[in-house]
Amino acid sequence: MGKRLRQQRHGRGTPQWMNRGHLRVAPARYPYLDPTKTYEGVILEMRHDPGRWVPLARVVIPGVSEFWIPAGEGMYVGQKVKIGPDAEPINGNILPLSNIPEGMQVFNIELRPGDGGKLVRAGGTYALVVGKSGNKVIVQLPSGKVKQIDGRCRATIGIVAGAGRTEKPLLKAGNSYYKWKAKAKKWPIVRGVAMNAVNHPHGGGSHQSPSFPTTRAREAPPGQKVGHIAARCTGRGCKQAKAKYFKMG
Repeated sequence: MGKRLRQQRHGRGTPQWMNRGHLRVAPARYPYLDPTKTYEGVILEMRHDPGRWVPLARVVIPGVSEFWIPAGEGMYVGQKVKIGPDAEPINGNILPLSNIPEGMQVFNIELRPGDGGKLVRAGGTYALVVGKSGNKVIVQLPSGKVKQIDGRCRATIGIVAGAGRTEKPLLKAGNSYYKWKAKAKKWPIVRGVAMNAVNHPHGGGSHQSPSFPTTRAREAPPGQKVGHIAARCTGRGCKQAKAKYFKMG
């Protein structure tokens, strides 16, 4: 008789693996506002959001809206920020990309107009407005990738707060445990081949290697469903075949 696999215990949804959503402050996104008007708001509060690693700023537009956004470096309680096409391109203001001068550092960029902000939200990151082409704006992301985005998408001027978090070493497993506990991440991850045969289909043997092919059918029962699920092909030969196919196409 074997034991339940790790993914089976994850799927059960016990408190050990559940995301503690009741601790979250609020969704961090821009509100829907009239894109032709410019509004003035004030930052009333800064809060830590567990698992986000970036402080959140509560912005209130009197009589219009109240929302939370990732805070930028230099933003402070009581700061007045402007949201709209006529806002000045200074730290903390929110503008459409088409109204931001080239070379500016921006973050919390919308991928589609009105989606609230999807790109460049991690601590200490920023993107650069490289150029403009028609109604598209060319933005260089922190990864170095250059992306064309609709000029109507909004972004915040500045750099995301919380830089330097990754520079402090964890030093011990306990710190890593609490780090990932806030995000309900499946940690630690142990390889199946490193387990005993009773714990995992890949376990056991005189050395660490799967004793059978790791491809499994999509209809396999939970106790067998590990490895490559419904893979068409695997290994180096698969990669070479795919490369040859796409080159011919």
